Amino acid sequence: MVREISEKCAIFGVFGKGFEAARLTYFGLYALQHRGQESSGISSSDGQNIYIHKDTGLVVHVYNEQILDSLKGHLAIGHNRYSTSGGSTPEHNQPVQNQDNLVTLVHNGNLPTTKKLEEFLSSKNVDITNLNDSELMQRAIEYFLKQGESLEQALKKSFPLFTGAFSVLVMTKDKLAAIRDEYGIRPLSLGKLNGGFIFASETCAFDVIQAEFVRDVNPGEMVIVDDSGLKSQQIVNGKLNLDIFEMVYFARPDSMLMGKKVNEIRRNLGINLAKENKIEADVVIPVPDSAIPAALGFSKESKIPFDHGLIKNRYIHRTFIRPEQHLREQSVQMKLNPLPEVIKDKRVILIDDSIVRGTTLKKIVRMIRGAGAKEVHVLISSPPTKYPDFYGIDTPKQTELIAATMNEDEVRKKLDADSLHYLSLEGLISATGLSKDTFCTSCFTGEYPIDIGERKLEIKKV
Repeated sequence: MVREISEKCAIFGVFGKGFEAARLTYFGLYALQHRGQESSGISSSDGQNIYIHKDTGLVVHVYNEQILDSLKGHLAIGHNRYSTSGGSTPEHNQPVQNQDNLVTLVHNGNLPTTKKLEEFLSSKNVDITNLNDSELMQRAIEYFLKQGESLEQALKKSFPLFTGAFSVLVMTKDKLAAIRDEYGIRPLSLGKLNGGFIFASETCAFDVIQAEFVRDVNPGEMVIVDDSGLKSQQIVNGKLNLDIFEMVYFARPDSMLMGKKVNEIRRNLGINLAKENKIEADVVIPVPDSAIPAALGFSKESKIPFDHGLIKNRYIHRTFIRPEQHLREQSVQMKLNPLPEVIKDKRVILIDDSIVRGTTLKKIVRMIRGAGAKEVHVLISSPPTKYPDFYGIDTPKQTELIAATMNEDEVRKKLDADSLHYLSLEGLISATGLSKDTFCTSCFTGEYPIDIGERKLEIKKV
C-alpha cells in the first residue's frame, strides 16, 4: 500500500570476535530499511571504547566507508527509525546514549505511558527534560549501572518500569543484551554466524549476511552475550501477542515470523478473501508491493486472472525535499502509474492490505477509473482498522480512521468503488495457521494487551 500509516523501527545487533560488527550491522539495517526511513544509527565497541554515528536519511546515505571504518570493534547495535514518540527531530535519533557513554540502546516499539519511568528518574534527580520513551529507558538502565549493578541486574531492575511494547538491544563496552516485552508485540530474532551471535527485528536481515536463524527471543526474556558466550533468563513470564499487522503489512515477505513464512500467510489472506467474497470480474490487481501476495492468492482461489495494473516507482522513499505544489497534490501519481492496457473496459478487483484514512485509496480508485475500468471492486486483506495503535505504529487518531467513523457502505461511497469488502477477523487468523490468542489485534478489536494508561481516554468503542 502507498502508506497512510508508517512503519515501526528496525533494530539489529552483532557480537562476535573477529567481526567487523559495524559493517555487518550496516548490511542488516539495509535489509530492514522498510521498517523506517527517517534516520539510521550504529554504535560499536572494541571492548575499550564505544563509537557512534547516526544521522537523518536512508541507510545508504547515512554511512560511507570512512564512517564504517571509524566504528571499530566486534560488537555493535543499529537502528532505523520512524518516529512514534518525541517527534521527528534529529536529537531523538537512535542509538540512544548519554554524555557518560556508559551504555547505548536501540528500541523498536512504543511506551504509551511513561509515568513510572518519569516518576522513578525524577526521584533519583535524573533530568528528564524533553526525553522520549526510548531515552527514558536508557537513562533508567544507566542509573543502575552507575550504582554498580551489572548490565543483567540493571535490566532486571529497569524492566518493571517499562509499560508498553519494546524489543530492545542494549550495549556496553563489553556486552550486548536483548530484552522483549512480556507480550512480544514487537518481533525480535536470534541468529548465529561463525561462532558469533546476531539479533534482528526480522529474519530477512540474517539472510543478507548469511547468518543462521536460531529462534525468536521469547516474550519477557533477557539474552546476554559477552566473551563467555550467550546466556538467557526469563525476567517475567511471557505470553506471546505478536502484532498481527506484521503479518498483514509490516514484515518483509521473505521473513519468518513465529515459524511461518510471511509471503505464504499473505497468499492465504487472499485465498480467504476470495472464499468470503464471490465477485464476477475480469482481472485482479494489487496495490504494490505489500498486497501482491494476497492478490495472487485471491486470483488462485477465484480463478480470475492476476495482472500488474499499477506500476510502482521503487525509488521513491521518504524525502526531505518538499515537492513543488502541483506535484504535491499528485503524490500518488508520483508513486504509482496505471497500465491502461490491463485496466481498460475491465471489471477490476483491486486488492489492498488495509484502509486507514481512505484518502490514498480514493485517489487510486480514481486513477483506475481514469484508465478506463468498467467497474472497480475494492477488497481489503484485513479487517476494518477502527482503533489507533499505541505500541509503535504511527497511526492517526481514532477520529481520523475511516472505519471508525463510517460504515462499510459509507466507506465504499467515499472511495467511489462499486463494492467494498474486508477480510473477516476469523479469515485473518485462519490464514496464519496459528491461534488468535498468540496475536495482538488491537487495531481491529480495541483490545490492548498492555496497559495504555492515560491513552485510554482517546478511545471510543465502535
